[in-house]
Amino acid sequence: MNTNCVRFIDTTLRDGNQSLWGATGLRTGMMLQIAPVLDRVGYHALDFSTSTHMAVTVRFHKEDPWERLRLMKERAPRTPLSFLSTGMRFISWETANPELMALSYRLLVRNGIERFMVMDPMNSAEAVIESCRAIAREGGREIVGALVYTVSPFHDDAFFGAMASRLAAEPSIGRLYLKDPGGLLTPERARTLLPVLRAAVRDKPLELHSHCTIGLAPFTYALAPGLGVDALHTAVRPLANGSGQPALENVVANLQAQGAAVDLDLEAAARVSAYFVALARAQGLPQGVPQEYDARYFGHQLPGGMLGTMRRQLREMRQEHRIDEVYEEVERVRAELGYPIMVTPLSQVVATMAVMNVLSPERYASVPDEVIRYVIGRFGTPLAPVDDNVCDRILALPRARELAQQAPMPGLDELRRRFAPRLSDEELLLRAVMPADQVDAMVAAGPCRRDYNAALAPLERLLESLGRRRDLEHVRLERDGLRLELSRHRRAGEAA
Repeated sequence: MNTNCVRFIDTTLRDGNQSLWGATGLRTGMMLQIAPVLDRVGYHALDFSTSTHMAVTVRFHKEDPWERLRLMKERAPRTPLSFLSTGMRFISWETANPELMALSYRLLVRNGIERFMVMDPMNSAEAVIESCRAIAREGGREIVGALVYTVSPFHDDAFFGAMASRLAAEPSIGRLYLKDPGGLLTPERARTLLPVLRAAVRDKPLELHSHCTIGLAPFTYALAPGLGVDALHTAVRPLANGSGQPALENVVANLQAQGAAVDLDLEAAARVSAYFVALARAQGLPQGVPQEYDARYFGHQLPGGMLGTMRRQLREMRQEHRIDEVYEEVERVRAELGYPIMVTPLSQVVATMAVMNVLSPERYASVPDEVIRYVIGRFGTPLAPVDDNVCDRILALPRARELAQQAPMPGLDELRRRFAPRLSDEELLLRAVMPADQVDAMVAAGPCRRDYNAALAPLERLLESLGRRRDLEHVRLERDGLRLELSRHRRAGEAA
């Protein structure tokens, strides 16, 4: 067992929230309330945001994501905030203009992000390096290059070792991490792959990020430090397990039983866990539970959140009985498209095409724009070639010619001419990639709420619901000796 001190990156606020609560469970005030305690735990970093999470902040909560970054950094000044970048994209799936990406990195640094994790959905080392260099130019303090783990005939230990060597040789990359979005890394594969990566990255720290979707990650994490991993990505128990990361409490106990050193304030971590237990109960949100092993997962490799969404959509179409056909078709489509990694946005590309193929009288009878964009190379070059018959059929579509001729995203000068010239850079960037009405609603909502009390949350939700009822003039609530009376006062001229 490696006796060096194992470091931890906390995923509770970002990946835990995304995996268990669809990225919509936590508002800014909820995060700020526990931020000082999180700051005391001793994490190497807090996995805090992505551009997708920023969009969710605007769309669902009408909160300013830039304000969220600034306030969180104020409340947790000692622990670096980490941002996951999927390459040259910001909120939109479309490849962004390099000027827009440079602005996004500059604004992230300005508003409190110190650490960047950079992945490419195609596992292109050159694409990762291009993004890392751009981030370094804009002041990113710690840049982590990602190797995205998947299972296919082409993604063997030699492939990942060669990619790790290429990333480790890049001066802008200070650390590397193996990102296992499907939770597919078995202990057996870890015993061969992790030593290869350890040798390839040389003296740079190596991190492991895996999911518990089929219950393997806790076993792999227990082995990882002895195989050369320096840091593990975990969440506190209420937002761990399920399709999220392993629980910090369980991982620490397992490592300590093997003699590993862990330098964390576990009392502070326990307070964080208790806070999210209370929050989940107050908000009616599920807590993570350990998952059963499912061998079929190695075939379709669909992310945990997508499985639930797909079942719901099929149920709404009264086609849920065809889920096994969809699983088989996902495998077939993935092979035909050159074995893309089942991670956003490519998992959505493959799954959408598979569902359409199953429900249509003929495979590829209708092809969505994102699949066409994939085939014409807008997401990069697949590791394996696209099936010739599928490629020819898609490229022959009139829509394929239209998308191939589509103008690239505009540069900053054009964006400033398109929008009000005196907009802040932060608002300009949001308006460039999001619907105007969503950004308008965020601006109109004003500053975000900065506090949260789980004990008061049910009462607040009740009051909000009553406030939307136009048919109520007077309400009286009584419980446990407490009485609350509310009366509606109409303005002059307001209709009854």
